[in-house]
Amino acid sequence: MPAARTPVTGERLSGAFASGRSRRRYLIVLAVLIVLSAGFAVGLLAWDNPMPFGTEGFWRIVDLRFTGVGVMALVAVCQAVATVSFQTVTTNRIITPSIMGFESLYRAVQTTSVYLFGVAGIVALQGLWAFALQIAVMVGLAMLLYGWLLRGRYANLQIMLLIGIIIGGGLGAIATFMQRLLTPSEFDVLAARLFGNISNADPSYLPLAVPLCVAASALLWMRARRLDVMALGADTATSLGVNHRRELMIVLFLVAVLMATSTALVGPMTFLGFLVATLAYQFADSHDHRLVFPVAVLTAFTIISGAYFVMRNVFYAQGVVSIIIELVGGVVFLIVILRKGRL
Repeated sequence: MPAARTPVTGERLSGAFASGRSRRRYLIVLAVLIVLSAGFAVGLLAWDNPMPFGTEGFWRIVDLRFTGVGVMALVAVCQAVATVSFQTVTTNRIITPSIMGFESLYRAVQTTSVYLFGVAGIVALQGLWAFALQIAVMVGLAMLLYGWLLRGRYANLQIMLLIGIIIGGGLGAIATFMQRLLTPSEFDVLAARLFGNISNADPSYLPLAVPLCVAASALLWMRARRLDVMALGADTATSLGVNHRRELMIVLFLVAVLMATSTALVGPMTFLGFLVATLAYQFADSHDHRLVFPVAVLTAFTIISGAYFVMRNVFYAQGVVSIIIELVGGVVFLIVILRKGRL
């Protein structure tokens, strides 16, 4: 059946874009985000480099900075793809994967190690094996929660989310209690790990983090069409031939892998995903996930790299970047809540 057209302009009304104007707007937004991302990336690599351009020392410094930019890109992909996918399968634009307690679990693990073993506990949790173990624990607990609450006669996604909030709050309370029992020196060392920071990432983690991120993101990209159907709701998706529960478990597993990888790599970034997903839908002006995913990833990288570039080279306060991102994300969250009037 041919697409419907307006009687005056003849523009297309069906498909990924509502009109030709929407398509042009999307391409302009995508181009702007690409330019901004590339500009901030080059700025982080080359700006304020003390060595003359083109010399061996210049490229050596660029090579050292490249790891940090790569970690930013990795976090941007994980947070953006995971949050958009999670909001789709839960049919809720407010909640994020952080609601399932990944970050509370991260804080509890880090705090417990220092509480039991002192400062040496932070050292004991470093290394590729410890990184892999944290990811495995986070994904394993998430899948146990999903499998328990999404199967059986009374399976309910909203109950799962509520229990995720309760578990996250309980882990956070335990971590806070143990932190109060630490010595000032131990708490200072721990505090640096409890805030999301690109400097927390160890380059030795990347051989595991990169394949996990690429594989999970690629699988979600391949399921973009099914995500479009899942966004219509469980009943509609089932009537259109999609095994809703099976797709839900697959997407939640991939989301858990992405969020666990990002959190174990750099630490908690609670509102980054929400901020990115909210802006991505506004920028893309489309519900087609093949269009939303690229915009979300570019938006996330632009926010992270831009924030680090400005704070490092203008305010010389690189350590507070994640706090500012969380503050802006939290404000946007409150604005959206107040406008919608509901969760």
